[in-house]
Amino acid sequence: MQIQTVFLLIFAAIVAFGIVFFQYYFKTKRRGLLSVVLFFLRFLAIFGLFLLLINPKFSKKELSLEKPNLVILVDNSTSMGTTRKELLENLRSFGDDPEIKARFNLKEYLFGSSLDILDSISFEAKNTNIAQALSAVKEIYSRSNTAIVLLTDGNQTLGNDYEYYGNNFGIPVYPVVMGDTIRYEDIRIDQVNVNRYAFLKNKFPLEVFVSYEGTLPVESTLSILIDGKSVYRERLAFSTTQNSKVINAVIEAGSVGAKTIQVVLSALQNEKNTANNQKKVAIEVIDEKTKVLLISDMLHPDIGALTKAIQSNEQRTVLVKKPPLGPSDFEDVDLVILYQPNAKFKTAYDFLTKNKTNVLTIAGTQSDWRFLNRAQASWQVDGNYPVQEVLPILNVAFPKFDVSGFNFDGYPPLDSDAGGIQIKVPYETLLNMQIKGVEMPDPLMVLMNEETTREAVLFGEGIWKWRMQNYRDNQDFRNFDDFFGKLVLYLTTTKSKSRLQVDYKSLYEGSTDAKISVSYFDEGFQFDQNATILLKLNNSESGYSNEIPMLLKGNYYEMDLSGLSPGTYDFTVTVQNENRTTSGNFTILDFDVEQQFLSSDYKKLNALATETSGGLFFPSQTDSLIKNITNDPRYLPIQSSQEIVVSLIDFRIILGFIVAALALEWFIRKFIGLT
Repeated sequence: MQIQTVFLLIFAAIVAFGIVFFQYYFKTKRRGLLSVVLFFLRFLAIFGLFLLLINPKFSKKELSLEKPNLVILVDNSTSMGTTRKELLENLRSFGDDPEIKARFNLKEYLFGSSLDILDSISFEAKNTNIAQALSAVKEIYSRSNTAIVLLTDGNQTLGNDYEYYGNNFGIPVYPVVMGDTIRYEDIRIDQVNVNRYAFLKNKFPLEVFVSYEGTLPVESTLSILIDGKSVYRERLAFSTTQNSKVINAVIEAGSVGAKTIQVVLSALQNEKNTANNQKKVAIEVIDEKTKVLLISDMLHPDIGALTKAIQSNEQRTVLVKKPPLGPSDFEDVDLVILYQPNAKFKTAYDFLTKNKTNVLTIAGTQSDWRFLNRAQASWQVDGNYPVQEVLPILNVAFPKFDVSGFNFDGYPPLDSDAGGIQIKVPYETLLNMQIKGVEMPDPLMVLMNEETTREAVLFGEGIWKWRMQNYRDNQDFRNFDDFFGKLVLYLTTTKSKSRLQVDYKSLYEGSTDAKISVSYFDEGFQFDQNATILLKLNNSESGYSNEIPMLLKGNYYEMDLSGLSPGTYDFTVTVQNENRTTSGNFTILDFDVEQQFLSSDYKKLNALATETSGGLFFPSQTDSLIKNITNDPRYLPIQSSQEIVVSLIDFRIILGFIVAALALEWFIRKFIGLT
């Protein structure tokens, strides 16, 4: 207790005594035992009040010895299974050593793809993320003196490269290199990149990264197989200086459906690890075949230009026919182009109206405007106007598809005798009309999108001149063909958005990252987070069958399939209490990335140890590691002192005494008749 507090207490007692003396002895001459009792009670009450105001405290210092932390990080991945005995012996050496117990607070963790407290070691983790484990330890022990002993083979399959992680790490790391350190001759496939989808009869790229470890010149054959059939083969040569290659293969998609692509490297003569000589990926081949029917009652260069532009994509075919046509002529047609329609097109318009077929109308100087105004209700044109030359002005803000790559500056004009144009349905202008340098309020080309159909109208003829101008400018027809290709793609893509959408891969390399995601929308196409989505899985080979509710994760539903065994599974996604389902299948390969490594990567571990001011050790050097750590002056225990301040009084007790003293005094005074 401070000396000032003692003086305050003495002063408070004197003041309280003076006040009570004045009240009971100075103002009155009454004496006796009763006055002494009342004097004492009043003194206790007043002194208690002063005591509450002063609140005396006393402090004491407690000394403690703070030990540094020694964190043992154990790699729990499957690649460590061959070192089980050595690893457990090393772990036991730290736990049983008396100097370690005396000098350190021993903390033990294991890690695979994430960090966990060491309970039991299973060596079943399918991935290794050393950088993440080190980061997690730093976050926990950044405010204390800590050292890390890392028991691992140094082969990382996830996360950031840990080799240079120690630049600003701040905690010494002592890797203990587990496993075989001999570098065997090995050739492997590091990565295969391929698009998720390809179109039928189109060629798709496949990128393969291959690397070699060894000192002698070697050769190997790379083979690419689709559903077991060889489609590509290349001979590769490697040496010490040329130890990696990137192979870019172009393969044709020959049939529709999900395809398994297997990339295989022939093994070297003395290669010990051949598990990394092959890799499987999947691709889905889609039939994008589009059938376009072009109806025209005349011969015109525009018809040839349209046919060439549309068929520049091999997935599109154009049939040119003269009216009138019967219903059989429209079978399997995705888009109808009406070129300068007249009264002979009546049966075509009857069919289009009845079947809600998408249509592109090109109206020119030979069009029958009166017939067109009667045959359809989407737009009306005033006829009997003189033929004029109209220039195209691209609407750069067109929202339906990307038009940023197109430029119509300098293009020749089209011929048109269309007067006032009135569009009666919602539309977007693709090309505006300019006549004699003046931009007109009427559009040259518009796109209309109703609930079930899409329609486009070009109010002019002579687009063959645009295609020729495109060749004159660029020595090819690509820009013009791409423009009409996007237009055809837009007009043929009318499938309504599904309220139940499923996202998954056809092929998973192991079950670690196997997931299925589902999005479900209500009738207003707002995400429905109150739905119950059921996933039914079936594996006919193993007899496995199960139905599981999917979990809501933000704005989608997800099912983690990491517990499934390798095999091919059929699945059905169902919305409970709704007549909505979708099905598919996927394959989980028996793939373990940890088995791709035979040797430990002691070079990276040594770089980590050097950057963090630690040291690299091997299992046989455990005693040296323990001696090094226990003798390191950086890990001396730190003596710390803590000052504890405690209140001398309990205000509740003092307050109780004050109330009791005043109450008793008041009762006695009333009892003897004093006021």
